[in-house]
Amino acid sequence: MVQLYDTTLRDGAQREGISFSVEDKLKIVRKLDSLGVHFIEGGWPGANPKDTEFFARAKELKLHHSRMAAFGSTRRPNTSAESDANLRALVKAGFPVATIVGKTWDFQVTQVLGAILEENLAMIRESTLFLKAHGLTVFFDAEHFFDGFKANPEYAVKCLQAAAGAECIILCDTNGGTLPDDVSGAIQAVRKLVPTPLGIHAHNDGELAVANSLAAVQAGASQVQGTINGYGERCGNANLCSIIPSLQLKLGIPCLAPEQLARLTEVSRFVSETANLTPDSHLPYVGSSAFAHKAGYHVAAMMKSEKSYQHIDPALVGNAKRVLVSDLSGKSMIRYKAKEHGIAPALNGEDAQSILDKMKALENKGFQYDGAEASFELLIHRNANGYRPPFELVDFMVVIENLRRAPTSGDGGMLAEAMVKVKVGNEIVHTAAEGNGPVNALDSALRQALLRFYPPLKQVKLVDYKVRILEEAAGTSAQVRVLIESSDGKGEWRTVGSSTNIIEASWQALVDSLEYWLWKRNV
Repeated sequence: MVQLYDTTLRDGAQREGISFSVEDKLKIVRKLDSLGVHFIEGGWPGANPKDTEFFARAKELKLHHSRMAAFGSTRRPNTSAESDANLRALVKAGFPVATIVGKTWDFQVTQVLGAILEENLAMIRESTLFLKAHGLTVFFDAEHFFDGFKANPEYAVKCLQAAAGAECIILCDTNGGTLPDDVSGAIQAVRKLVPTPLGIHAHNDGELAVANSLAAVQAGASQVQGTINGYGERCGNANLCSIIPSLQLKLGIPCLAPEQLARLTEVSRFVSETANLTPDSHLPYVGSSAFAHKAGYHVAAMMKSEKSYQHIDPALVGNAKRVLVSDLSGKSMIRYKAKEHGIAPALNGEDAQSILDKMKALENKGFQYDGAEASFELLIHRNANGYRPPFELVDFMVVIENLRRAPTSGDGGMLAEAMVKVKVGNEIVHTAAEGNGPVNALDSALRQALLRFYPPLKQVKLVDYKVRILEEAAGTSAQVRVLIESSDGKGEWRTVGSSTNIIEASWQALVDSLEYWLWKRNV
């Protein structure tokens, strides 16, 4: 079994743009514990008031699967371990595991640390023994090991031997530039000279952190350090969300129970949201696009066997397949999506071709359905005989007025007013509303007209609005695409509109949003 060591709260927090609060860190610890990670690194005790509070509160957590680790460094040069404030803080932290980092590259020792080589060996040995004497499990992070091993292998190995009292020695590719073959070769060589179990801590500067971690395990490493989503300084750390399923599902090396592995996607997205970062949809295994299929011939094959274009069952990691619609699609995709949305009877070839032709014509005009499946579902239903929309547009008009006041009172700002005429059943309703911009005014006027007939519509809110210019060289006459995301508090859906007129494109997406919700609920 391989030990999983998570350093999201320390190394991951060094990513540009991340700043975890104490509450954030405590929530992530609980989530990682539920995942079943063996060790969770909390950071440097005493480094700042926030970490001091975190360590005090984290000691009270009742963890079921994980052990907490405090991080620090070997003692300073030319001092004693007993008097070193950093080592004393590790003991005082009250965590069962202490991870200390030390130099193993002679260049770093002499040029950065400013110590002689023999003193660095003493720093490693004495720091390890001091922490062991206080009853702690000690892990030694051999910083810059692979660079050091390449430059001066004899000295790099002496550094590891100085930490022989540690329970595990972790070889660090600190600069992230080592290749997998070099990682494997170094670990195989070190295992002959150092009896202590080895681990791997890889950075992603060469986009090889996951590959290097897997190569290390195959060469004999028994601990893997990394972060959720690969967060970390510069290009990030080894991504545990890729390493864990690769170890378990590809190499057959157990790490987590199956029910814990099935939480991996949830944990990935939880950490993203807690870090206030948009989840990366293209992450392997856990990204929303990891099992998304767009090409028509892929979908046709998937209808026969899902493993034809999926390397694992996405449910194993808590993810799900998605079939996207685009101008690359074929009839098989249309029929697949119709079945997915529960449209019965299944579409025949003629119906599917008709929908496909309409969709490709619309995409040629700037519509894009792979991010607006509610609009695509409406496209299918509008093609069916007997479909009756809950309302129909008769006319709309938007007026933008620049309100100018007296020179002494300043600019009165802009006023947007929309007038909408819609038909519901046999009745035509004419309403007007002001709004904070033309789209908001249109939304308000349309709702006024429809709420009289469909009161539950008040639950629907517009939560996101995006505009993309499709032909920048065309200037103000360019085609624009509008994507709207809506929610009723229970679910979300996305709709699309496209036109050279941004108001018309917005209206198309807005109408689809409300019509979709009404049709879905048979209101």
